[in-house]
Amino acid sequence: MKDEKLPKATHTGIIKIGEFEITAYNLDNGERVLSRIGFLRALGRTGKAKGGRKYDDEFQIPVFLSADNLKPFISSELIENSKPFRFLDLNGNEAIGYNAKLLPSTCYVFIDAQEANALKSNQTHIADRAKLLVRGFATIGIIALVDEATGYQYNREKDELQKILSAYISKELLPWQKRFPDEFYQEIFRLNGWDYTVNGIQNRPGVIGTWTKKLIYNLLPKGVLEELERITPKSDAGHKTKRLHQSLTLDIGEPHLEKQLISVITLMNISSDWNEFLKLFGKKFQKDLMELSVQPKFKKTTPKVSAKQYLMFEGQRDLFGDIIGQKKESEQSDEQEPLSEFNTKLQKALNYNPKD
Repeated sequence: MKDEKLPKATHTGIIKIGEFEITAYNLDNGERVLSRIGFLRALGRTGKAKGGRKYDDEFQIPVFLSADNLKPFISSELIENSKPFRFLDLNGNEAIGYNAKLLPSTCYVFIDAQEANALKSNQTHIADRAKLLVRGFATIGIIALVDEATGYQYNREKDELQKILSAYISKELLPWQKRFPDEFYQEIFRLNGWDYTVNGIQNRPGVIGTWTKKLIYNLLPKGVLEELERITPKSDAGHKTKRLHQSLTLDIGEPHLEKQLISVITLMNISSDWNEFLKLFGKKFQKDLMELSVQPKFKKTTPKVSAKQYLMFEGQRDLFGDIIGQKKESEQSDEQEPLSEFNTKLQKALNYNPKD
């Protein structure tokens, strides 16, 4: 037994349930443990196990569950989880505790036995204690109580966030690919009554970028957008030189982005105006974005080229009319493909001006 490697406590604290106080531990193997003394005292026992640590039968089933009249109320699963834990406390001293989930399970054993009139007179006080304890942690899981008392919940939140970011954020910046379909922006223009034309797109309100974050990226798990903002390359002037979605993982991040786009576009399709869309969005995703109902000023102009003609230049221009062939500080890229012969001739024809 001395050569056995015992788990170590990483956090400790005091759980207060009514007038009861129990020392709780988080172990490095993931177990949440209550001190044996505190456990027994909470149940109205002396806090000292029969025979002390050398009482081997204690490691088969606790004394407080060993009475014959309790056996009909004890499941095999409870017996398996009732074995005490030997571990090292924060000072490196060996200690003994019980799985935290054993406390509510034990309480229900005595409560059920009392309701069945199966308890002996010297056990009724334990049932009374059990009722008080159950009331104390009925609305808060015992696991949460332990983590809150020990401070482990903050480490847990960081670990969970790291797991999420690892799943969604790619370690390497991915090549640019079109992720936002034309329909997403067409619907934004339609719902706001704007001209979806070359001139209209080129004079688009800058707020569309903010809307895209609120409608799409904010619906990814908490922390993902913040991390994308942090790691996306920027110029000396602070402008992004890559798109946020280029840092999403192919297996989890981008599929979630696509799913969110489909959901939002569907809501846009069935909406008659921007305010109606925002109401439907809030109802589906439980997020109030009605502050976006204030529409920015937008100057409508008569286009020389229709939106459909404009979109035929995909590969030469991006969706908003920025010429991809002309490298800008905000979008440096070596990934542009040359225009086909057809599009080259089409471009020349559309740009033809008889006055030149």
